[in-house]
Amino acid sequence: MHHIVDFFHALGIADPGGSGWIVVIVTFVVAGLAVWRFMPRLRVFALEVGWADEPNSRRLNKEPLPNAGGLAIFAAVTVALVVSALLRPISIEHVQIDVLAILLGGSFMIMAGFIDDQFGLPPVFRLVVQLVAALLLVSVGIRIHVVFGGHLAGSLSVLFTVIWIMAITNAMNLVDGVDGLAGGVSFITAMSLLAVSAQDQSKAAATIVLAAVAGAALGFLRHNLPPSRIIMGDSGAYFFGFVLAASSILGGLKVTTAFSLFPTVLFLFLPLLDTVVVILRRLIKRKNPISSPGKDHLHHRLLARGFSPARTIILLLGVTLAANILAMGVQGLSVQVILVTTAGILVLLALVTWRRRRAFRRGMARMKAEAEAAAALRAAQDAAAPSAAAVQDECRGA
Repeated sequence: MHHIVDFFHALGIADPGGSGWIVVIVTFVVAGLAVWRFMPRLRVFALEVGWADEPNSRRLNKEPLPNAGGLAIFAAVTVALVVSALLRPISIEHVQIDVLAILLGGSFMIMAGFIDDQFGLPPVFRLVVQLVAALLLVSVGIRIHVVFGGHLAGSLSVLFTVIWIMAITNAMNLVDGVDGLAGGVSFITAMSLLAVSAQDQSKAAATIVLAAVAGAALGFLRHNLPPSRIIMGDSGAYFFGFVLAASSILGGLKVTTAFSLFPTVLFLFLPLLDTVVVILRRLIKRKNPISSPGKDHLHHRLLARGFSPARTIILLLGVTLAANILAMGVQGLSVQVILVTTAGILVLLALVTWRRRRAFRRGMARMKAEAEAAAALRAAQDAAAPSAAAVQDECRGA
C-alpha cells in the first residue's frame, strides 16, 4: 500500500485519497467521449449545410471535407469543465477567473476561425481578434512576468504575453495542413504540460483546462487520423493554439533572461519551427508571410519527397513527442513522471489509431458489400429483361 501511495506522490498527486486527481481524469474522459460522440452527427450536418473544404491544389482531400470540427471540440471542452466544476466546485476565485477567461478567449478564436472557414476574413481582422483575446488574458493576470526593465517591466510583460499568445495561436493553425497533425501535436503538448502543471497546486487552473483539451484532442483524432472524415478547421486550430499558449504561462511564467522561454518553447517546438521556417522562406522570396499561402510547410515538403500522409504524421508527431520529453526534463520532472506520461501518450495514440483503422476497414468492407449487392441486382435485372421481352413476343404471336 505504501508503494502505491509513494507512486502517486511521485506523479504529483499530493492526496491520493482525495478526489482532485479523479476529477482531472473524469474531465479528460468526458471531453474525449463528448468529441467522440458529437463528431459523427456534426459531420453529417456540416455536409448538409455546406460547411466543408472543397478540393484544391493545396489540400489533400479529393471530395468535400467537413471543416467544422472545432465546434465540437469547443463544446466538449466546455462540457467537461462544467462537469468538473460540478464534481469539485472551484473555491479559489483566481482559478475560476483564469478558467473562464481562457474559455471566453477561446470562444473568440472559435467564432473568428469558423467565420473565416466559411466566408473568409481579412488577415488583419483575425489578428485583431487574437489581440483582444490575448489582452483579455492579461487583464485577469494571465501573463508572462518580466522581471527586468525597471519601470518598463509591466509594458514588456504585456508585450511578451501578446506576442506569445498570437504566435502560438497562428503557429498551430499553420501546422494544420495534413490529417491528424494539429490534433496530435495538441494532444501530446497538452498531456506534457498537464504532467508539469500537476506538480504544482498553484497551477490548478492549467491542470483542469489541459485535461479537457487533451481529452478533446484525443477524441477528435478518432475521426481525424488519415483518412480523415472531418477536420477541425481554423476554428479548432486557433482554439487549441490559444488554450495551449495560455495554459503554458499559467502559474507564473517568469522571464529573467533571453533564454527563459526556452523550456516552454520546447513544448510547442514543431509548430513554432514550422512557422519560423515558412516566414523566413517567404520573406526571402519577398512574399507577404501572412497572406501568401503555399505548399512550403514541413508536412508539404515531406509529402513532396514521397512520404505518405501516415508516415508524415508519424515522423512529425515523433519529433513533437521527443521535444516534449526534453521539455519535461528541462522543467525538472522526475524520470518516473516523464516515463509514465510518455507511455500514456503512446498507449492512447495507439488505441485511437487502432480504432480509426478498424472503422476505416469496416467502412471499406461495407462499401464493397454494397457495391457487390448493387452489381448483383443489376445483373439480375439485365438477365430478367430478355425473358420479359420473350414473353411479350409470345403473347403477340398468340
